[in-house]
Amino acid sequence: MSFIPGQPVTAVVQRIEIQKLRQGDNLILGFSIGGGIDQDPGQNPFSEDKTDKGIYVTRITPRGPADVAGLRMGDKIMQVNGWDMTMVTHDKARKRLTKKNEDVRNTVFATSPQPILDSSYLGAIGVNRHLSFSASS
Repeated sequence: MSFIPGQPVTAVVQRIEIQKLRQGDNLILGFSIGGGIDQDPGQNPFSEDKTDKGIYVTRITPRGPADVAGLRMGDKIMQVNGWDMTMVTHDKARKRLTKKNEDVRNTVFATSPQPILDSSYLGAIGVNRHLSFSASS
């Protein structure tokens, strides 16, 4: 899915809540991400035209919290807990997702491969690195 500023975007949009799984001192989300405005979009296997710098799900842990919630590999993360994730660095996305003592609520994502999102919704919500989302901070 590519996004051209000022142009309508189409995507199937879903909202989910991921409850982090506690394993010792770690909180597990059960997925990895790739992408971000500071990354090379040409390395993103989910960017159709290799220009999309969005945050994409690159790995799902089977039966993990993200899998149970319905997140899938290739999904584009649009918003997390009210934070716009369409124009963030990879590190900022990781920090927002792994914030300690906060479940990932009201996550908005566009499913792949046939994204359907009205451009007015984008206004309203105003890969080359893969991460394992276990965080103790």
